[in-house]
This record gives sequence, structure tokens and C-alpha cells, in this order.
Amino acid sequence: MLIAVDHLTTWRYPAPVRGVVQSHRLRPAQHDGQKIVDWGVTVTDGTPGGSFRDGAGDWVQGWTIRGPLSEIAVRVTGMVETADTAGILRGHRESIPPEAWLRETPATRPDAAIRALAAVAAADPLDLAHALSAAVADAIAWEPGATHAATTAAETMAAGRGVCQDHAQVLIAAARHCGRPARYVAGYMLTATEKAEAAHAWAEIHIPGLGWVGFDPANRCCPDARYVRLGSGRDAQDAAPVRGIARGPGEAALDVAVAVRSVQQ
Repeated sequence: MLIAVDHLTTWRYPAPVRGVVQSHRLRPAQHDGQKIVDWGVTVTDGTPGGSFRDGAGDWVQGWTIRGPLSEIAVRVTGMVETADTAGILRGHRESIPPEAWLRETPATRPDAAIRALAAVAAADPLDLAHALSAAVADAIAWEPGATHAATTAAETMAAGRGVCQDHAQVLIAAARHCGRPARYVAGYMLTATEKAEAAHAWAEIHIPGLGWVGFDPANRCCPDARYVRLGSGRDAQDAAPVRGIARGPGEAALDVAVAVRSVQQ
């Protein structure tokens, strides 16, 4: 499948700032399930800095934007050829051992409710992962606007509602509690309307003999040819496609627009 992405993120500052430095994970890594056909990132008045591939196999690109400025726009456009690998991440180059992803974070620390959710009867690691994903899907109702960027997995469980970020973080917390390495994945998903409110997110759990396998509780499935994988992290903040700091007062207003469509071959 050929998938085209147009992703525009705009930051608007209440007063001009002296400059901004950003770190991007906005280029999909190539693996058996996806191959870049064309891809580009533009930053308003931005100067690209150093770049490298980190231990998780993600491409990191630095940007500097000199001020004074009141608005920054980062636009991602490109096309990726995808294939259905049954959720298994094959051919992805990384050097971090799976055990490194067992470490919990404040956002993925399990509470009593998550520990209870993780008490599923499944001896096989793959069966356990599927059971955990289904349990998260049942426990967390999809409700846009019910949570925010800093909502933790425990807070999501208490509320019983959230979006893909929340489903992923609860699943990660439950999987790690069961002794399975797990990580947060940021990317895109082709939907029936070919539009989404923001970039999509899911989780990957390491399964002996298979490696990393993706699970998307929000859609009750494993990632297939509709998914474009950008990068991973210990939680949503760690895996953020764009991170940065501005030299100046005030917090920026953020606007995100994403269009994902299928391209006829």
C-alpha cells in the first residue's frame, strides 16, 4: 500500500521569542513493513543542525530557528510504501537491548487498577500480550478531549476514558508489570475518512522468538499496512516526534493538522 502523509504543526507564541531549538523524530525508519518513497520536513525560517540514528533505530534531526518570532510551522509531507507484517517489526536496525524497555516512567507507573488489569490468565507471552491489549480496550473508552498530553496511565485508568496515547501508555504499564519489555510508538494511521485529529500512537511488546510486536488497543488490532511508524520511546513524552525549547516568556498555542491518504498504484 502507498500512503501519503501531510502533517502540519504550528506553534503561536503570545509574545515574540528570541529563538527556538527543536529535535525531530519525523522521518520513518525503514523496515520490512515500510519503505520511504519520498519524504521531506520543512521548518519556517529553520536551519537544520546535526542528525543521527539513536539506539532505538530512530532518525533524530536538530533544528534552530532564530528570532524574534511569534509563529513556527513544521510541515511533514511524504509517501511510504507499507506492507502487513502481522504487527511484527522485522528488519528494523536498533542497538538497545529489549530489557532496557522494562524501566517504568512516571507516566507508565502501574497503580492497583493497572496491576489488577494485568492479572490475566495467559502463560504464552504472545497470548498474554493480546489479552492485555483486549483488556485495555475494554477498560478505556475512546473519548477525544478527555485527557491531556501529561495524563498518566494511572489517571487514565481512574477516568476510564482517553485516546490512543492513553491506551498505549496503560498497555505499556500493564505489560511491564508482567515482566514484558514494552514501548510507546508514534506514527500515523490511515482511517476510513483519510483524516485524523493528530498523529496516531500504539504500543510494542517484545515477544521471545518474534521480537517487537505492535498492539493498538484503541483500534483493537495489531498494526498492519495502514500504519506508518515514526519512532518509539518509554512513554508519550519520550517518543514525541517534536521536542524543543523556546527562548522567551509565555507558552505557545499548538495547532496540529494531519491528513493521511491512500495513493493508487
